[in-house]
Amino acid sequence: MPKMSIDRTSHLSRVTLNGPTMGTRWSARLDLPAGAPTDGLRAAFAAAVAEVDAQMSTWRADSDLMRLNRAAPGVWVDLPARLLEVLETALEIGRASGGAFDIGMGDAVRAWGFCADPASEAGIRAALAAPRRPAHEVLEIDSPNRRARKHGPLSADLGGIAKGYGADRLAAVARGAGRNAGLFGIDGELVAMGLQPDGRPWTLAVERPEDGVRALHSVLELHDAAVATSGDYRHFVTLGGRRLAHTMDPARGGPLLAAPASVTVVAPSCMLADGWATALTVLGPDAGADLARRLGLQALFLMRTDEGLRSHGVGPLFESAPETV
Repeated sequence: MPKMSIDRTSHLSRVTLNGPTMGTRWSARLDLPAGAPTDGLRAAFAAAVAEVDAQMSTWRADSDLMRLNRAAPGVWVDLPARLLEVLETALEIGRASGGAFDIGMGDAVRAWGFCADPASEAGIRAALAAPRRPAHEVLEIDSPNRRARKHGPLSADLGGIAKGYGADRLAAVARGAGRNAGLFGIDGELVAMGLQPDGRPWTLAVERPEDGVRALHSVLELHDAAVATSGDYRHFVTLGGRRLAHTMDPARGGPLLAAPASVTVVAPSCMLADGWATALTVLGPDAGADLARRLGLQALFLMRTDEGLRSHGVGPLFESAPETV
């Protein structure tokens, strides 16, 4: 059953709907007329994220993305419009980041056990040694004809952008149902649409990057914006006493060796916020912050030091963040 709490100032009920998707959960928080049915809305949300999963998952052999991965170079593959939209955006971020964001790291993601298969020593060696061209040089998109083709080997993985797109789809479903406000998310990638009934923006927490706990670092107040965080504190492996995040370094074909503890990005869409959080994580706090400034991105870098967490903010939302916590 959805959770409800009465907002007496507006005579609306705060409704929270959620369900499983992509190995985690989706959520939608809206203010609806008291007693309004929610089954249809819940079903529409679930169908929207199921569609994203069916098109973009690397955990499903029958997904559209996996069809593209199996195709031989030079062969055009018909693809659905939503997947093509995400692929195009991913390639744009790849080009703009100088290849720091590269969806062509699926072989490395699998080799290190961040996919359906367990880690493989042979796969790790192969991924580290494999010659690579960035995906934006290998993959050609033909949007008018809804197709794509590879010009060389490519194992695509959309783990750094698909959940953000899924959050955008939740917000789009709400808009299609006539709702102009709400908070929608998948695994911490969030869309804050409109304002709350009392005119306040949505309050969102930026977590401290700590294992196994939910601790607050700072608070954001957002409306008509999205936020995503890439970090090493939820999905990682430990090898030789070193924490290795699930974020892959295209330059070496394996996990980043020296990554920020987390990077949070606020952007107009969650797809962009998700992709850029990954890209800036790969670039690191220096080069990443420089690029964020040039592109007008708002980003918060959190780094672990002997003195505690050190933060570096770019953009009005984050420039006042405490330097050390």
